[in-house]
Parts: sequence; C-alpha cells; structure tokens
Amino acid sequence: MAKRKTKFICQECGYESPKWMGKCPGCSQWNKMVEEVEVTGTARRGAFTHSQGSTILTKPTPITSIETVNEPRILTKLNEFNRVLGGGVVKGSLVLIGGDPGIGKSTLLLQVSSQLANKGHLVLYISGEESLRQTKLRAERLHIASDHLFVYSETNLEEINRTIDSINPSFVIIDSIQTVFHPDVTSAPGSVSQVRECTAELMRIGKTKGIAIFIVGHVTKEGSIAGPRLLEHMVDTVLYFEGERHHTYRILRSVKNRFGSTNEMGIFEMKEFGLEEVENPSEIFLEERSRGAAGSTVVASMEGTRPILVEIQALVSPTSFGNPRRMATGVDHNRVPLLMAVLEKRVGMLLANQDAYLKVAGGVKLDEPAIDLAIAVSIASSFRDKPTRTTDCIIGEVGLTGEVRRVSRIEQRVQEAAKMGFERIILPANNLGGWTGPKGVQLIGVTSVSEALRAALGE
Repeated sequence: MAKRKTKFICQECGYESPKWMGKCPGCSQWNKMVEEVEVTGTARRGAFTHSQGSTILTKPTPITSIETVNEPRILTKLNEFNRVLGGGVVKGSLVLIGGDPGIGKSTLLLQVSSQLANKGHLVLYISGEESLRQTKLRAERLHIASDHLFVYSETNLEEINRTIDSINPSFVIIDSIQTVFHPDVTSAPGSVSQVRECTAELMRIGKTKGIAIFIVGHVTKEGSIAGPRLLEHMVDTVLYFEGERHHTYRILRSVKNRFGSTNEMGIFEMKEFGLEEVENPSEIFLEERSRGAAGSTVVASMEGTRPILVEIQALVSPTSFGNPRRMATGVDHNRVPLLMAVLEKRVGMLLANQDAYLKVAGGVKLDEPAIDLAIAVSIASSFRDKPTRTTDCIIGEVGLTGEVRRVSRIEQRVQEAAKMGFERIILPANNLGGWTGPKGVQLIGVTSVSEALRAALGE
C-alpha cells in the first residue's frame, strides 16, 4: 500500500510546507499550520469535471469573434442592495458576503431570496448551519412565503451539485462556505483546501449554467473573511456587512466588484420584521448632532458614487502623562498625529502636550483624503474652544505644507450639503472654477489651513 503524502497548510493565508512550522512564513501567524492529505492531480480532475451541456471555450478564440449578450440586471426591492452590487444582480456572478456573527447576513439573503422568488425566479437557499425548521421559523418572522423559494439543508458539495442540476434554479445562496465540503478533499470543512476547492466548483457551476450564486463567509477576529486570501480573488464581488449588535443600523460595503464601482455603501436598519433600507443616510447621521459644541464639523464624504454627510467630533485636552494620547475611531489613527503636526508647524498651535480623541459619529469608516480639512478644523475648534457654525460643511485635502488641495466630485458633495440645509461650504479654491453652486449656498474657497480656520472659527 502506497504511503499517503501529507503537507502542512496555513489556515490563514494558505501557505504550504512539507513540514510543520510554528510560525507561518507567509503571514507570520503562530500555530496555524495544519496537516492535510495531499490530493493527487487525477483525483482532483475526477472530482471537478465539467457538467454536460456546459459551453466553455476549449481553444483560444479571437476576441472579435466572441459574441456577447447584454442581459439586463435583475433588481430586488432593496435599492441599497442593488446599488452596492452596481445596479442589480448579474447572471452567472459569484458574490461573497462577509460579516460578524449575528450581524444579519442570513436575514439579508433570505429577504433578497424572497424578493427574487416573488418575481418568478427559482431560488435555492442552501443552509449548512440551520435545519429546515430553523430556516422556516426565520422566514415566518420575516413574513416570507413563496413557492419559488426552495430551502435545502446540505453540506456535501456533490449532493448540492445534483440538486442544482435537478431543480435548475436562477439563484443559489450558500450559507455558509465554511460548512460546505467536497468528499474527495480529505481535510475538514472550513480548511483552506476545502474552501478553495468548493469555491472553485461553485464558480464553475455559476459560470457554465448562468446561475447567480451568493456565498456567506465567516470573518476572523481581525474583521477579514476567514480562509485563504485566494477566496476574495476568485469571486466576482466581495461585500462586507458591518455594524454593531447594539445599534440598529447596518452598513453593506462593496470592496470588490467586477460589475460596478468599489467602495459603494448601502445603509440598512434592523427592525422586528427584517432589514429596511435607509433612503437618506445623511439625515440619519446628523439627526443627533450637538448644536454649538466645540470640536464638531460636518464633511461631505464620497462613498462609491454617493455623497454622505457625516459628523466628525474631536476632543483635545491637556495630557496627564509624559506622552500625549492620540486615538481615532472611524478614520485611520495615523491621520490624527499627521494633521496635528501640520496645525502645530503651519498654524502655530501648541498641541504637543495635548491629548486628542477623534470620532466619526454613526459608526461610519472614512478613508478618503477629502476629510482632512474637516478633521483639522475639528481639532482646532476643540483646542480653541470655539464652535463652528451649524450651517457649515467643510471639504478638502490637507498637504504637509498646510495647503488645501482639490478633491473629486465636488459638485455632488455640494449638492448633498445644500439639500440638507447647509448655507456655507468651505472647500478648496481650486475646485471653484467651471461650475456654479446651488442658490442660497455660499462657497468659500481656501488655499491653506490658516484660511480655513479663519473662515470657520473667525481666527
């Protein structure tokens, strides 16, 4: 009898080694190497053969001779969900949705399944974590009932493939990919080999049969999707469902999309009977804003193709320690000391002995450079104890020499601010040319942080 060949695979990044190592050379994680039986090429080819009737090109073909069909996207009743996907669901696409446990991934996909089924599409919801009765109880709570929605509790990928062949659905939901296994792969479900091979097989099924497949992925304690990084490269779209359990608002964010814009964001509210979309997120984020408080500014940030107004709060106080603290929530923590250094060097504020705390209200995470000026004004407002006007919106990127640089899509940002009732917009002077602002809105162009502080704080 031939000896089985084994190898050690890192469960974080997929690094393979013929021997066990305590620290993975690929991702530098400890105790992540797991022994798995090596799958031979013959077994792998036998396990993942192409289905009959598949229309895969088997030879190189000139791109000019390939025929394309512009099929319309399938829309759900959740406009936020459609927009994050780039305008609707694309046939034959493979979408990965990740999020913390209990955030509402299964609820969202069950609602989407019901809406697609009510339009006459055949939907197969495959649950590897819940029984049929548990899924039925969830559906009753959400008032979901449709003869076109089929529920299947199975984790064996071969059985799932046979069921898809027999039912021939238009949409398939896999909840979750970490529970699905292929019997020809000897490792445990959720391992790197299982996740990689099962995702590859689901991708083949979706592409050859024109089925849109949604797969749920668990996340690690760091917030990234569990399993090999290759998983995110294989799928067409990667969505993250974010939010806190103690808050009702949920954020669906697109970080990869082959059929639309990346960094698109949709806002939902978790209610008793499921998720409801928030049509005006700016109003939600600003409804609890304090009036006349120092350290508070509003910025118009672009999330994908939509501008959203959010409040940035700063608290600056004298430190009680040798080294002052710099803390930030919702933005990169390295941005706070950088902008404080600009204020100290270019404006003359003595901030070296001050603690600084920065927060983006509403739980939103911002990472674009257009929020720099609003952060700088918030810090200066708290340090001087001078509140900004409640009708001011501040937009701009700050350079290390204290200059304010132009930002993209300034017209959309200003239109959103005007719609929410803001009367003054402090923005880069280089963004003022070639267009006119809305009526009743004063546009103040600035070239440096000092000018912005004079306009916002009267300094």
